[in-house]
Amino acid sequence: MKIKITLLVLLYAVITTSQTTPKWLRYPSISPDGTSVAFTYKGDIYKVPVNGGEAKQLTFHKAHDRSVVWSKDGQKLAFASNRYGNFDIFVMPSDGGEATRLTFHSADETPYTFSAGDSLVYFGAVKQ
Repeated sequence: MKIKITLLVLLYAVITTSQTTPKWLRYPSISPDGTSVAFTYKGDIYKVPVNGGEAKQLTFHKAHDRSVVWSKDGQKLAFASNRYGNFDIFVMPSDGGEATRLTFHSADETPYTFSAGDSLVYFGAVKQ
């Protein structure tokens, strides 16, 4: 009985700590106007105001999304996702919505920036 109680206390501590101080935040990217930060948390893309507050989840799936970059006008996000095996480039509205796949290569790609008119995404690729 003592072991069960100890395990329950330990589990509760892990859950409450992970909810209040997440340590899996990766690939932060500040919006061009400086008001929001997009980031990866446990493989999905989130957005939060720079002053704090509740983060809004923008992607929902089992694949891993990473390396978010903002368009110059702040209306779109480009990111890499392994939804189809390797990391391809996707673009979606910065407030969430349908993500459009831009690349179909067998290499792992990472977006770097948008072009001046936001019509292109510059990216790099590494063949494994």
